[in-house]
Amino acid sequence: MDVVRLDVMRLTVIDARGTVSFVAHTSAAVALAAACAGNPTTVAELLEASRRYDRDLHRMVMSGLAVFDEHNLPGNVDDIHEQLRSLPPQKTPVFRVLDDVTRNASLQSVRAGVILYNLTRKRIVQIANTYELLTRSGEVNYHNGRFLSRRVFSYELPPEWSIVP
Repeated sequence: MDVVRLDVMRLTVIDARGTVSFVAHTSAAVALAAACAGNPTTVAELLEASRRYDRDLHRMVMSGLAVFDEHNLPGNVDDIHEQLRSLPPQKTPVFRVLDDVTRNASLQSVRAGVILYNLTRKRIVQIANTYELLTRSGEVNYHNGRFLSRRVFSYELPPEWSIVP
């Protein structure tokens, strides 16, 4: 069996409480689009819904947020600024957008691109995406934590959701 190595990209999620940004394997972009079919309103709901399509994405992001929250506060973001300055883009940790530096980083393409999931406006914005064009309906392969499996799930976004472009 051939193992397909996945590239990485930046995924940024906006909800009513704020913005979270992280780098993940490219198939996570499709998993999050499929998770949007359940109309999540929070980052936590989106990540919980993504478990159906990706074994480790929820754990990776929530663990990363716990570490971020231990070391960064609004008005005291020296730790994340140093990491964003010193690490290669594909190695940057999960972070919350707290200022202009983190906002700019949350919109910067990493290897295969950057996609924005705006849960409040029900929009998916493909700022840059060289992996797989996201569509309103489609199929997503389950990611078992190491690679894409043969398990395939169908999804369809509700009519109020839009994808740009």
